[in-house]
Amino acid sequence: MTEATSILIATPLETEHVRTIAAAAPDAEVLFDPELLPPPRYPSDHRGPPDWRRGSAAQARWLELLRRATILYGIPGDSGPGLAAALDGGPLVRWVQGTAAGSGETVRAANLKAAVLGRVAFTSAAGVHGTMLAEFVFGGILALRKDFRRLDRIRAERAWPHFASGELRGSTLVVVGMGSIGRAVANLGRAFGMRVVAVTRSGSPPAADAVTDPGAVADAVYPIERIGDAFALADTVVVTLPATAKTRRVVDAAALRRLPPNAIVCNVGRGATIDQTALTRALERGAIAGAVLDVFDPEPLPPKHSLWTLENVVFSPHTMALSVRENARIVELFCDNLGRFARGTPLRNRIDTREFY
Repeated sequence: MTEATSILIATPLETEHVRTIAAAAPDAEVLFDPELLPPPRYPSDHRGPPDWRRGSAAQARWLELLRRATILYGIPGDSGPGLAAALDGGPLVRWVQGTAAGSGETVRAANLKAAVLGRVAFTSAAGVHGTMLAEFVFGGILALRKDFRRLDRIRAERAWPHFASGELRGSTLVVVGMGSIGRAVANLGRAFGMRVVAVTRSGSPPAADAVTDPGAVADAVYPIERIGDAFALADTVVVTLPATAKTRRVVDAAALRRLPPNAIVCNVGRGATIDQTALTRALERGAIAGAVLDVFDPEPLPPKHSLWTLENVVFSPHTMALSVRENARIVELFCDNLGRFARGTPLRNRIDTREFY
């Protein structure tokens, strides 16, 4: 790290994490003024209140910091327009660390010129949210397999009926997309004694990681072109894909028709990767057993959409990746990337600015 390196904290961040960044880059200047950043609405909020604006004096100070910055930690407003404005005002910026796994979508939404895309490296927070989303997936699967809503009714009625419920051990889990989230889901599935089938772009087995993936990652692997064949085997499907031109509605009506009636469909990637109309119809007519959803198409979901009220849906308003520890994990990733940036070695999670993933 050279003396000319200036790191601008462009998103709300706790002071102790700013100190961690400063310690990781002792030769860099860390620019941090919390008065110029929106107040977080909850732990690890990177956007702040939608109506928050800087006053004229604060905006002038912000623009002065932008002009000095060579690295941005976070994307202002966590939005495409916020990123575009920051890079327009920050001609020295060479790297932007996003705080979301899907930061590529934000880069795409910024509509940046080719010269800017060539000048600036963008990295995402992929890998930070896998544990949270995997825990949500299995919380939802268990709620449906063990019929927690039925148990709530039994308790409310002070009744005492017995009934048999489903189990996970020995069932088949199909994971579509084997990035960090997919791996976290697969590992939890194996801990539950499930058979794991991976669906990947190439159909090749994902490489094992000595720390996070002891042993084989999956028991079988299918290419994305054979997603229907994988679905025919599934008791549970978990979709973890990003939204790209190649993944839009890759889970279509034809693939959903291949699922057995006891299947549960989970989506913790992006809503556009599933044909939501076909999924809703399958849930409404009982063609599949249920769904666990953290993402939708569009977002927010329209208030009158039936997914709000279907009893066989475990529903989250795209919030299950958030954690009180999220900022600490992103800063850890960023500090590792700071070392790579200083050494001129490849950055982790670099975004492909052709596919924006």
